[in-house]
Amino acid sequence: MENQDLYQYLLLLGDNPLIIGHRLSELCGHGPSLETDIALTNMSLDLFGQVRNYFQYAAEIKGGDATEDSIAMLRQPNEYRHVNLMEQPNTDFAWVIARQFFFDAYHMPLLQQLMESKDERIAAIAAKSIKEVAYHLDVSRAWLIRLGDGTEESHQRMQAAVDYLLPYAMELVEPTDVELRMQEAGIGADLNEVKAAFNQAIDEALIEATLAKPDLTFTQKGGKMGRHTEHLGYILAELQYMQRAYPNMEW
Repeated sequence: MENQDLYQYLLLLGDNPLIIGHRLSELCGHGPSLETDIALTNMSLDLFGQVRNYFQYAAEIKGGDATEDSIAMLRQPNEYRHVNLMEQPNTDFAWVIARQFFFDAYHMPLLQQLMESKDERIAAIAAKSIKEVAYHLDVSRAWLIRLGDGTEESHQRMQAAVDYLLPYAMELVEPTDVELRMQEAGIGADLNEVKAAFNQAIDEALIEATLAKPDLTFTQKGGKMGRHTEHLGYILAELQYMQRAYPNMEW
């Protein structure tokens, strides 16, 4: 049970950056400016580096012929454990920024806690990743404020993105049974503490961006349990194509 919980926890940690990293990779060459295009692409590469670290460890835990590649690209849709926020499409630049900021506002306090994990591998991955995520948070927060407190059109687009995506983001801080057991074992983060920092970061940024916080009496859940939106099928069709079309291919 302990190894199975650890494996599932590593999927919970790795699948979020995997899917949002893929979404960011779709923007290569499509950023609103050269600097921003490069920044978003680099953020995607950062996230995939973190995914590799989590999935290399997960492959060791799973054993057999499991590899980081098979875990990333050969699972069925209901075996992915990311929240559904991650797979939301790049509707416009406001959506890209809102989705990224909500993830970064969660990711930063999560890693701060994981640096104290009793699992030395997880603690090391968090320590290596946290500087990258601090940069991601700076970028996404600055753009959220710039667009929210910008022109009438940018404000409207940013507000629409926040209204739609924040209910999806709340699943990030709702613990599953696996996360609770990992927390009790001293391996996982306390999502109650992460939630407090997450909410504070969002509230402060929305105020500075002159954006209203939407009603959160209803939130979108299910991703952590493998229940995903129609968007994931299209993502996996692209992400998994080479592995499935050419099994065990080597360069």
